[in-house]
Amino acid sequence: MLKMVLAGATGFIGQKLTSRLLDSQISVVVLTRNPASGRTTKHARLSYGQWDGKNQGDWTKHIDGAEAVVNLSGQSVASRWWSKTRKQELYSSRIDSTNALVEAIGASTVKPSVFLNASAVGYYGHVEQGAVTEDHPPGNDFLGRLCADWESAALSARAFGVRVVLLRTGIVLGSEGGALQRMIFPFELFAGGPLGSGDQWFPWIHEEDEVRAILYAIGRSSLSGPVNLSAPESTTMREFSNALGRALHRPSALRIPAFLLRALLGEMADVVLSGQRIVPQKLMKEGFEFSFPTLPGALADLLRGKLSSFPRGF
Repeated sequence: MLKMVLAGATGFIGQKLTSRLLDSQISVVVLTRNPASGRTTKHARLSYGQWDGKNQGDWTKHIDGAEAVVNLSGQSVASRWWSKTRKQELYSSRIDSTNALVEAIGASTVKPSVFLNASAVGYYGHVEQGAVTEDHPPGNDFLGRLCADWESAALSARAFGVRVVLLRTGIVLGSEGGALQRMIFPFELFAGGPLGSGDQWFPWIHEEDEVRAILYAIGRSSLSGPVNLSAPESTTMREFSNALGRALHRPSALRIPAFLLRALLGEMADVVLSGQRIVPQKLMKEGFEFSFPTLPGALADLLRGKLSSFPRGF
């Protein structure tokens, strides 16, 4: 029976990926700081290993013989103001965990076939014009440098003969978590609209396609290096807000200006004020078919159970 090791599996995407792997008759080991908290989920093929996200320990035995190791670890970049201390926390939560996993891979007797490490389209920085494929250079802002260092740490696993896939993910839209649920709230108050000018690109992906793309990358030996995980349809922040307003039968005209966002969020405002027209070139070249390639279809699926509470009229 195949075994896969997941770090950061208690998060939004990690939980869905774990569930899909278990449904596929795969044995899953979840690395977590608090194994007891995860044991509310019972499954014969699900087990837990305790780690602190930085140091070697008893958890490393699970790496030996695993078919794949998936690292989704990293604190949320949009949860708190980016003070100097917070930036260091964001950096450490990503680089330390990646270094620890690479070290464990190097020390294992039977090494995994593939190491998949999370990254983000923030790697590219703000790109106003032109398609952004996987060969685009990194940005020079905080997120760009963070992602570049994160990926560099992961690529060290290549020295052990392991295929490395860097999951450069866009904004994941989900029915029960992620950015979409936070963006719905102002629309409920009839106060929805674009953030900033609305002209910035908004690279998104449906949660189902995010999980399917990760599984696809695990099984596709020809996929390696950076892989853009974003829907093939390009949209701007304004277009996204308009589509969300139509789906919820709410107006989407109340724009929040950039200066106000920067006053409230500081440098962290760059998360929503910058963007890129991401093209998932490698996935499409490999023949991956998106279940939700267009925004209206994705929103209709994700909001299906919520739309009944939104009366029509817009």
